[in-house]
Amino acid sequence: MAELNTGGGGDKGGKVRSKKQSTRVDLTAMVDLAFLLITFFMLTTSLSKPLAMDIAKPDKDEKNKDNKLELRASQTMTILLGKNNKLAWYMGEAGKSSPTIEGFADVRKSLLDNKDKVKKTMGKDIIVIIKPTDGSTYKNFVDIMDELNITKTNISAPAIDDDPTHLLDSEKEAMRAGGILK
Repeated sequence: MAELNTGGGGDKGGKVRSKKQSTRVDLTAMVDLAFLLITFFMLTTSLSKPLAMDIAKPDKDEKNKDNKLELRASQTMTILLGKNNKLAWYMGEAGKSSPTIEGFADVRKSLLDNKDKVKKTMGKDIIVIIKPTDGSTYKNFVDIMDELNITKTNISAPAIDDDPTHLLDSEKEAMRAGGILK
């Protein structure tokens, strides 16, 4: 493995010189060990798999109009994604209550409060409907889905309505008044 070179020098003069010793280390075994370790860790490591979240979109099947989930308006929370990382939300039917406009930092508290209120009064889970608008970004959508996942709201399948024609006039007016509609 290691080799010590003691040759060189000689007795030509009257001076006695100390022999300079040069060392040379053979690293072949270390390289083999490094490749063995790399191979071991590559084969034994497990890669993380991406997680997908289920999404329920409105059914466009006109034939089965009887196949609808009946919900109480007081059980639903509608979140309208707007521009400038803002959103508007309201409980119940559109037009009967004015939407609250807030940022993404405040939506978690609103989700938890409304979820607890519906659970206490009705004994049922809250249903969240998300309506992205033209001014919202994909990041906004991912952020609201993360908030739903963190608060464990609508874990089975949140309802997404991405059709801009489904945005009601009262929703548009409230978002324009708040400056979050494109």
